[in-house]
Amino acid sequence: MPFSRINRNIRSLKRYRQVLGILIKYGFGHIVEQLNIDYYLELGKRIVSLGTASRELERLTQAARVRLALEELGPTFIKFGQILSTRPDIVSADILEELQQLQDRIPAVSTDEVKAQIHRELGYPTEELFKDFENTPLATASISQVHRGTLKTGEEIVCKVRRPGIESVIDTDLDIMMGLAYLVEKHLPGGELYDPVGLVREFRRTIHRELDFSREGRTTERFAANFADDETVQIPKVFWEYTGHTVLTLEYISGIKISNTDQLKETGLDLKIIAQNGADNFLKQVFIHGLFHADPHPGNIHILPGNILCIFDFGMVGRLDDDLKFHLTELLLCVMRRDVDHLISRLLYSGELHDDSNTKKLKRDLTEFIDDYYDIMLQDLRVGKLLIDFVEILTEYQIKFPSNLMLLSRALFVMEGIGRQLDPNFNMVAQLKPFAEQIIKDRYSPINIAKDAARTLQSYQALGKSLPKDIKEFINRVNRNKFKIDVEHRGFERLINDLDKSTNRISFSMVIAALIIGSSLIMQIDKGPMLFGFPIMGLLGFSVAGFLGLGLAIAILRSGRM
Repeated sequence: MPFSRINRNIRSLKRYRQVLGILIKYGFGHIVEQLNIDYYLELGKRIVSLGTASRELERLTQAARVRLALEELGPTFIKFGQILSTRPDIVSADILEELQQLQDRIPAVSTDEVKAQIHRELGYPTEELFKDFENTPLATASISQVHRGTLKTGEEIVCKVRRPGIESVIDTDLDIMMGLAYLVEKHLPGGELYDPVGLVREFRRTIHRELDFSREGRTTERFAANFADDETVQIPKVFWEYTGHTVLTLEYISGIKISNTDQLKETGLDLKIIAQNGADNFLKQVFIHGLFHADPHPGNIHILPGNILCIFDFGMVGRLDDDLKFHLTELLLCVMRRDVDHLISRLLYSGELHDDSNTKKLKRDLTEFIDDYYDIMLQDLRVGKLLIDFVEILTEYQIKFPSNLMLLSRALFVMEGIGRQLDPNFNMVAQLKPFAEQIIKDRYSPINIAKDAARTLQSYQALGKSLPKDIKEFINRVNRNKFKIDVEHRGFERLINDLDKSTNRISFSMVIAALIIGSSLIMQIDKGPMLFGFPIMGLLGFSVAGFLGLGLAIAILRSGRM
């Protein structure tokens, strides 16, 4: 999609200006310059004036400036940063750490606006729907805010309401992000390796799903069904009569935040059992149900009497199919068994290791990586950290890792940290081992082997049917001279743009030189109007040449290309 197709109404242009201005404010003007924004927007003038970050901001690290810029850019960019915080294959470790501290700095929506949104969605005013509705929000976020209330039946609830107008704000920002992603892919060296366009497309899909609260309600019920027979976990009930696309009404459950260890102890709860239950529940989500909570921070997990876990907020979830579960298990077992050859063969088989990768150097780095972890006692081994470090090595060799496994690495890292906070002797490996063994056992069972063989046979059968037709079509195209090969020139627009700039500067320089030469000749002639004994036309020519030359020098210095 060309950049010029992006919506160009006044609101979009104002937002472009704001986004670029904030990027420059935090010291990323050189990136804005490289993207050739003005050329693509065809505005005939610069959208923003390139400057430098203030001295106060210059003292901050680049990672801190990235975080602050995203926070100032607002809800869409904050959400994008939160997604990037789960992608160690894309951002460096220091930026990853900063992105995990992203905070929403958006004031709460007024109660009247919240009630109006509920009225629009559910068709009735809050006074008719609820016996009581608290004006002060229980929690606020970039997309929604949560209020406590009581139904007419007396049941206590929490009502999650989407911010009015947030959808149009997000759509505008997504258009801008997509345009910038195209420019990053075309103009920044190595930009295409990270597939920025694909990343924004995936983010667009994710955030639109998150905006639909009825989808989150269905996910909540799916988790409740998965753990209906598990007495160690409780999932809030969804009240569908009071739920829609912009409103989600859930059962209110009072508990203690899992990170509040002092209060848990005072209440007489067993921290060791809570740690085991939490890990067991999360690993069941991953290895049994293939649907896991991708944002299990302490605010989303409360503890009820009897060491029962209550899990909230299923807006961000990850999914693993049987192949991914087996793939993950194999990778973990390879590391634990110190089997580098099998690990590399698994990467080759999965198609994640391409021909350009330096297999020998990769083998050396993976061997060193496994040696670092092999000497650590199992009870001290951190599986989440191991996965994140493993992904960093793969990233260095441009080996793509499934996005859901990225989400899992981050979620596992958080859950493991919570477990160790509750119980210093917590051992995630011991918790994980039975699940991994069961996955391997099921994979190589006679029934699954027979199913795989049947699927493979069906694939070859379909290939055998279509191959003669495809070969015939190929030959017919060649005979009719209609066989075409499409060649894509990457970065060609940037070359043309740079040549255009260079040509303009040379032409400009020639005009200045002509003015100087012409003015010098006029100075030799004592005719026409005079000023201080010099011809006025000659002085005027020198003045214009000096002004144009100064402007050209400033433009060259600001571009950073002497």
